Amino acid sequence: MKNKELRDMTREELQTRVRDIKQEQFHLRMQKQAGQLEKSSQVRSLRREVARIETILSERRLQTAAATPAA
Repeated sequence: MKNKELRDMTREELQTRVRDIKQEQFHLRMQKQAGQLEKSSQVRSLRREVARIETILSERRLQTAAATPAA
């Protein structure tokens, strides 16, 4: 997914997407162990997508923390 598409998603949608990607990564690791993995580049692209999503979630957490005064 593109960054713009990810940024348009809600926090819950992003967390669900991370969960789905992690499950897909697990299946790819199993395929790799069995010698059936066809596209090894897919592992790398999924890892990067998780990093993108985690970055977006982290940015949003920092924005909400900055928006609320610490009193």
